[in-house]
Amino acid sequence: MKYINFIIVFTVSLASSRAQVAKTSIEPALEFNQILTKRVMPVHQLFDELLQKHVSNDGFVNYKSFKTEYKKLLDYIYVLSLMHKNESFLTLSKEEKLAYWINAYNALTIDLVLRHYPIRSIKDIKDPWDQRLWKLGDSMYSLNEIEHNILRKMNEPRIHFAIVCASYSCPKLLNEAYAASKLEQQLNEAAKEFLNDPERNEISENKLKLSKIFKWFAKDFEQNGSLIDFLNLYSNIEISAEAKKSFKEYNWNLNE
Repeated sequence: MKYINFIIVFTVSLASSRAQVAKTSIEPALEFNQILTKRVMPVHQLFDELLQKHVSNDGFVNYKSFKTEYKKLLDYIYVLSLMHKNESFLTLSKEEKLAYWINAYNALTIDLVLRHYPIRSIKDIKDPWDQRLWKLGDSMYSLNEIEHNILRKMNEPRIHFAIVCASYSCPKLLNEAYAASKLEQQLNEAAKEFLNDPERNEISENKLKLSKIFKWFAKDFEQNGSLIDFLNLYSNIEISAEAKKSFKEYNWNLNE
């Protein structure tokens, strides 16, 4: 499959473009030509670098250290907005769109937490998923709009293991950006790791104690069969079709 190697090119006036980018409490830290190490850069490079620096291999986020580079995160959101506004955005492949929106969701969630940090839980923030705080291209978005109106409509249930709600019971935040060129591998690994993590799911042949993600989004996992059919694609243990299931309490403590 061919992918468009989407590159942001510095051809805009910073003064005029800033009025159209993500509405955040702090403007981007750098002039746009300082964001780019050359005159062009891969669109998700900034986020990839931040994740590698501030997220552990176990998916825990060091929000305290992340906050020291908060303006770099805002630069990345700025780049996302420019990408969304570019006419080439309409021609992206499904894989490129999935990578874009997964990265956007995770970056905006981190931004939301950093605006209020220190906090114990994302639920300490009023209406965290419904606040329309970010302008990407010409539209304002909330986290719920990205998840329910965009990502879930792309018929890819593995997005639920990739987008992270900043809580302990969520799937772990990958410490690299999602990329179209390796998206299938990244989503498969995220699904296997989350499902087989005994802290998130307890699995045996005849008994399941599952994350509530599988309850909240049951229809997403039943597009091509039963929930157990889906689980058996990624489980290390073969699950009986008659297995009894229950759901674990969700721990909303911050994933740090």
